[in-house]
Amino acid sequence: MRVDLFDFDLPQELIALRPAAPRDSARMLLAKAGEPLADKTVLDLPQLLNPGDVLVFNDTRVIPAQLEGTRGNARIGATLHKRVDLRRWHAFIRNAKRLKPNDTITFANGVTALAETRHEDGSFTLYFDGDEPVEVLLERAGRIPLPPYIAGKRSADDQDKADYQTIFAKEDGAVAAPTAALHFTDRLLEALDQRGILRETLTLHVGAGTFLPVKADDTEDHQMHSEWGRIDAATADRLNAIRQAGGRIIAVGTTSLRLLESASSADGQVRPFDGDTDIFITPGYQFNAVDGLMTNFHLPKSTLMMLVSALIGIDRMKEVYDHAVLQEYRFYSYGDSSLLLP
Repeated sequence: MRVDLFDFDLPQELIALRPAAPRDSARMLLAKAGEPLADKTVLDLPQLLNPGDVLVFNDTRVIPAQLEGTRGNARIGATLHKRVDLRRWHAFIRNAKRLKPNDTITFANGVTALAETRHEDGSFTLYFDGDEPVEVLLERAGRIPLPPYIAGKRSADDQDKADYQTIFAKEDGAVAAPTAALHFTDRLLEALDQRGILRETLTLHVGAGTFLPVKADDTEDHQMHSEWGRIDAATADRLNAIRQAGGRIIAVGTTSLRLLESASSADGQVRPFDGDTDIFITPGYQFNAVDGLMTNFHLPKSTLMMLVSALIGIDRMKEVYDHAVLQEYRFYSYGDSSLLLP
């Protein structure tokens, strides 16, 4: 399928540089099958779902995975994107031509790492020196890795340390936030509870590969990045019971959706899952586990645009995005939301 089918024009001023305040005041575009598009807010969510439905959140926590350092007199930037083991991470490298295998990179505050292996895509495996946990070293030397479309307009600051984490964040390991859940607050969760909307969590550590452009002209030629995720057996059992009782599974974010679909079988059963997934969802995909999706507005020609198009159809996707641009919704990680109910 041609990648340019998923392109659209976005005025730069619609790219959100900060989240709505309060978070749950963000706008939300409702796209429900058989009905006209409707402009709502995130606070309307409880009334847009049915008692007995379940929202599935990603509880990953963003780590300070953006590092600046030197190798000799060369400046080296590293963005960690996938853990290998307790001391090793795969990393995208800026100025990689100045880095060779077995070089040592010196980061801030005495943190050092060995560039062990160069991979075909130009990334490296970094081995972090010392006895302290890598998480401690990153807190000392790293910063929150804002998406490039924000970082290109302003620097990360202390406010982002809170803004770029969801209320559910507890499992360290993400390089990017599961941004659909950034809209949730205590008062919204209370309203959902009162409405009888259930919630479950899973873990998918979002990698920096989520921001990589699709360089191929055809979707069949794109190599999807892999990410680690986990759904425990008890969560899988509860999700299956909810669906059997007539409730809908609504994924909050494409990361939750991708893991649910990775863990599901053709009969719609969610299975326990612990490992890597590189699932690439494009139009024609048969959804097994998910009945709806709450998600922000995505980059043109991105794998996430393709996923949304698979869920609601390419024509409906174009209608949604045309409406969002015309009505000046705020786009991307800190932007507004949509609720897609096919």
